[in-house]
Parts: sequence; C-alpha cells; structure tokens
Amino acid sequence: MDMDDSLNVYGEVLKSCSEDPVTGFFRDGCCNTNGQDVGSHTVCIEATQAFLEFSRFKGNDLSTPMPDYGFPGLKPGDRWCLCAARWLEAHEQGMAPRVHLSRTHIKALEIVPLDILKRYAADLN
Repeated sequence: MDMDDSLNVYGEVLKSCSEDPVTGFFRDGCCNTNGQDVGSHTVCIEATQAFLEFSRFKGNDLSTPMPDYGFPGLKPGDRWCLCAARWLEAHEQGMAPRVHLSRTHIKALEIVPLDILKRYAADLN
C-alpha cells in the first residue's frame, strides 16, 4: 500500500506520533495517510480524560482495550493519530485535545485550518 509523502503541517518530515501504543492508519507510529484512509487519521493528539469520554459518547470508544485487535485502550497522556474530522468536531464542541503539529500530517489541513490547530499545539504552547 502506497503512502502519501510523510510531511507534517509545516511541510517538514513527519515525526512519529506514538509507538506505545502504536498508532496510525498504517500502524507505523506516524499519522501517515493515503487515499484509502477515508477517516484521514492525520492529527496527532494528546488524549485527555474529557476527550476520551467525548469520543466514547460519539460512538468511538478509544479507552476500552480490544485485545483481539492488539489495541490496549488509550489513557490520558497517550498520543494517538485521530481522524481530522473528529478532532474538528471536538473543537467545535469545546472538547478538542492538544495536538503535536510536528507529528500531524499535512493532509489534516484539508479538513482543519492550521490557525485552529496552532491554538491547541502542545509543541508551540
């Protein structure tokens, strides 16, 4: 499966988001993407309890382990490649977690404007 170029929102080399737990559409630790990634798992977040509860309420339980899929469940402080549209929805509801811009794929900008992401940047603020 081919990947889009591994570039972050600054057009620089995309840094790893998380190896523990391993994340990303390709499960390579990075928020890499391609045309098959319909959810655009491109925003590297730092999970909070409030966001995990919000996500579960919206039908995407990220905190419950699913051993059959090798998913340990997220806890506050974990980094994870989140769907850009879900992050934007969380932002609009006042529940968006912080993001790591150097670890967020440039394709996220097709859904979320950079100026909004910058307000939540863990690696800027």
